[in-house]
Amino acid sequence: MLRQLGSGTQYLATDINQHAAETTQATLEAHGVHADVIATDIVSGLEKRLAGMVDVIVVNPPYVPTPEEEIGCKGIAASWAGGLNGRQVIDRILPAVREMLSEKGWLYMIALEDNDPTDICHVMSEMGYASRVVLKRCTEEESLYVLKFWQGPHAAANASPKSSGHDSWFSQLPFKSLWHKSS
Repeated sequence: MLRQLGSGTQYLATDINQHAAETTQATLEAHGVHADVIATDIVSGLEKRLAGMVDVIVVNPPYVPTPEEEIGCKGIAASWAGGLNGRQVIDRILPAVREMLSEKGWLYMIALEDNDPTDICHVMSEMGYASRVVLKRCTEEESLYVLKFWQGPHAAANASPKSSGHDSWFSQLPFKSLWHKSS
């Protein structure tokens, strides 16, 4: 899908976990997509380079409620450890998004019901962003949301609840939970 967007598009991926960054790079290369993949905490060290230049951000943050000491830990737990209400990493990402997104930029973020998506939308609203739930999927273990945020004069046109062609590809993705209740 990324190749279909055109050769003038530049891709950047970040992850705090070096192994995850390497795996992302290998996956992109296997699909013929060139991207800069950087192991960093959110966008640490890239803020000036990216300021106002990013048109689309897709973020799957660590959102699972965990003890604070698990945040940023080494290993696989860092991929899901979100701290109190699963919001500690999300709440660090939101101001960074404001600095990076272009005036016509979109943010798509995965959030868990426990993260209080309504409050996330409120926080972004205070920063001048409109929002809507693009997709909600529920399993026995969790309720996940894809939230969309945008600003500028085109915000009202995109605020309608019906799905546009830009959002419809999310609904085509298979959705499976990797979390299982213990017996």
